[in-house]
Amino acid sequence: MDIEIHKFILHNAPMISTDYIEVAVILPVNQTYVYAIPGAFRADACPGMRVLVPFGRRRVTGYILAEKKESGPYKTKDVLDLLDDHPLFPESDIAFFKWVSGYYIYPLGETIKAAMPAGLDCMDVSCAFVTVKGAQALEAGELPHEEARVLGLASAKEGISLKSLSRRDPAGAAVLRGLEKKDLVQVTAVLQTETAGIKTEKFISLPQETPTLQIRMSAKREKILAIVREAREVSLSSLKRHVPTAANLIKPLVEAGWLNVVNRRVFRDPLGEPVTPDTPPELTDEQAAVVKQIQARADVFSPCLLVGVTGSGKTEVYMRLVADAVAKGRGAIVLVPEIALISQTEGRFRARFGEKIAVIHSMLSQGERLDQWRKISLGKVNIVIGARSAIFAPIREIGIIIVDEEHDYSYKQESGLRYNARDLAVVRAKMHNCAVVLGSATPSLQSCRNVMSKKFFKLELTRRVNNQTLPEITLVDMKKYQGSSCYTDRIITPELGRAIRFCLEKGNQALIFLNRRGFSTFPVCASCGKTLGCPYCDVTMTLHKEADRYKCHLCGHLLISDIRCPDCGTGKIRNLGFGTEKIESMLKTLFPDARVARMDQDSTARKGSTLAILRQIRNRTVDIIVGTQMLAKGHDFPAITLVGVICADLSLSLPDFRASERTFQLLAQVAGRAGRGAEPGRVIMQTFNPDHFTIKAARNQDYLEFFNQETPFRKALMYPPFSRMIQLKISGKNADKTRDHARLAADILVRLNTLEPQAQILGPIEAAIQKISSRYRWQILIKGLYSENISRMVSAMVRDPAIQKVKSVSIAIDVDPYSLL
Repeated sequence: MDIEIHKFILHNAPMISTDYIEVAVILPVNQTYVYAIPGAFRADACPGMRVLVPFGRRRVTGYILAEKKESGPYKTKDVLDLLDDHPLFPESDIAFFKWVSGYYIYPLGETIKAAMPAGLDCMDVSCAFVTVKGAQALEAGELPHEEARVLGLASAKEGISLKSLSRRDPAGAAVLRGLEKKDLVQVTAVLQTETAGIKTEKFISLPQETPTLQIRMSAKREKILAIVREAREVSLSSLKRHVPTAANLIKPLVEAGWLNVVNRRVFRDPLGEPVTPDTPPELTDEQAAVVKQIQARADVFSPCLLVGVTGSGKTEVYMRLVADAVAKGRGAIVLVPEIALISQTEGRFRARFGEKIAVIHSMLSQGERLDQWRKISLGKVNIVIGARSAIFAPIREIGIIIVDEEHDYSYKQESGLRYNARDLAVVRAKMHNCAVVLGSATPSLQSCRNVMSKKFFKLELTRRVNNQTLPEITLVDMKKYQGSSCYTDRIITPELGRAIRFCLEKGNQALIFLNRRGFSTFPVCASCGKTLGCPYCDVTMTLHKEADRYKCHLCGHLLISDIRCPDCGTGKIRNLGFGTEKIESMLKTLFPDARVARMDQDSTARKGSTLAILRQIRNRTVDIIVGTQMLAKGHDFPAITLVGVICADLSLSLPDFRASERTFQLLAQVAGRAGRGAEPGRVIMQTFNPDHFTIKAARNQDYLEFFNQETPFRKALMYPPFSRMIQLKISGKNADKTRDHARLAADILVRLNTLEPQAQILGPIEAAIQKISSRYRWQILIKGLYSENISRMVSAMVRDPAIQKVKSVSIAIDVDPYSLL
């Protein structure tokens, strides 16, 4: 164990002094367990560390929560191994994890696992291995096709886990049981070790004593000695930059005593290129007043909604507040909604605070993320910037938490632990007794409601910095082009085309926004009229012309682009509809001299591609940028003077009570990308509903106008923020069993509802998308005034024996759902 880490543990984590510990295992169980800790581990163990423990017939990873003085009424098992040399999270975070687990009705061990970097769990996994008899049978080629296929999968990988086999062959588990009875395979438990690990590197230094053994000194060896002598200690990777063959050359020098080599842990660095330090600008009067008011409340729990128009300098306010927290010896967490935004925010914070920051997001490799986590937990950095998962960063003394673009639905995790990072920011700030700032130009209705009920206090930035004007927004009524063949199939109207031409002639950049990727989104058979749908999901396929494939955006299924109609077998597919790829192609045809780039989930799939595109925009090596929501919020590109919205109504008619809110926020945010430099901005918004209050509020950039129009509908229907809601997502591979299980769950909830008056149970009803990845989907909504009441109902329902005995249908619990699709 490193001396540095050992000192850290001694000063920051309480050692286990009793014979027993409380452990949360990484399994879907709703309780913790007591284990005996052997004396060999007791001196190093402390809360926040992982342990390997027996659970039934297998071994699993667990997290130490606390020491226990006695084992309780049950006979305890011994801890098998201590998996860490320092805590992965401080003991103070355990109360936070327990709150998250209880609120989102999710097992505690799996809650902690969701918070940690991926790849840290060890557990026994059932694997199938081909026996000698099985290998002979496979080679003889006399087995039925299905048995030969399963044996081939197990043989090709020298053993295959049952989970992996089920993914590759849905019927594989049943076939495997027959093979096991014939002694053709053997199923046994194998310990699956962690996939994320620490990185070590060799460091070279001079020995304290003069070497006595003489060896031949080549010019390169002399150079190595000179470099080490000057640096005193140098890493092998640094040495290889000067002498590429250093790895081989130092071996004889070490053996002869001329050099010392030690392995030392190093941190992988995911940060971008070095940045030039900045000088803090002078704050505007509004910024200074906001900073002063938040600082006055910084040492107590103070939830603040900061409403600032786009370009009003909210990021500078954030940096001043973080600097204040750091000066007091405390840490800061800064959340941003999109990974594409992290590089911009990280660059600005590094320019101000140097390298004393860490970043956490899903685009990091497992090793990079583990190293960032370790740097935070060891106290090497105290400023964390990241996407939603950064809310779990193991900072011990938090001084402030900032949630930029607090309205954004990217803060909601839609699988596993379905948490909302914005809401957890408020909870964690309360536990650390510090300020939390939720910033947005288009705040959520939930936060506005919290201001009205005095739970939050509100501050505003009403003007852009440097007195820049908000962009002029023009609505183009698309109905007047219906039935007309004019101008590029009516996708790009003459008004937008002229505005793009004018923008390019002035040497500025244009952003064309469409929140739909791909080339054609509605492929249909020219003969029978059937749409080309995904065979595993109830959605149409999308043509991606660059990849020359049709793709399902839900399950990822691919079809070749020249496929014939699967229904009639003869018809040719006509590609109707449009996405960002088609818009990019059209713009290249309309403006052949312009440099056009596209930024969506497809063009940024490779690591580093997002940064490359953002760098192109910043360096002005592109003239027109076609983008989805990735470019709609937070970015600051002074040369963009025109924003064109291809279809402002795209998400307005979705069967979701938040459809209008999301549409307003997206339109207002993307409009705010225009005119952030010296020249004024302009926005062309194409719409079929120019009189809709959502479109009008977005044009006026007025969130209060939208709030006043939307809230009466929400209140009348008792939808959030005027109620609390839990969505049950019921799914299974058999349509009838899934329907029956949904009805059973609803019946139990109705029976339990007699104990919880005022709760409303809506459903069961088929989900808007009835099938995804071959799983049929139903849903139930439970609404009530108090989250504790409806949570108790749902918890009691999932524990009902009638629900638990059905294993083929799953029920996912989504507390405070953000999407009902």
